[in-house]
Amino acid sequence: MEKEQHTHIVKYKTYVFVLIALLLMTFTSVAITSLNLGPYTVSAALLLAGSKSLLVLLIFMHLKFDKKFYSIMVGGVFLLFASVIFITFLDYLYR
Repeated sequence: MEKEQHTHIVKYKTYVFVLIALLLMTFTSVAITSLNLGPYTVSAALLLAGSKSLLVLLIFMHLKFDKKFYSIMVGGVFLLFASVIFITFLDYLYR
């Protein structure tokens, strides 16, 4: 059994850009709560939260550099989560 360890180096500049993007998305999600978008407020907040989590998964958790299998598994989890949220919205809509 061979132990292969693949290392990769991410530049600090990338981390700074990701930090700035996460801060901007956080401020945007806080600003969305003050707007009156009606039923789309929650959808917009969930979309921003999903974008932030995807950015964290790809860069900080190094999913971008791992095997494709892990990306497929995470995509499946996101698909399952999105379907549960969609079914919940349908249930709320047709009550």
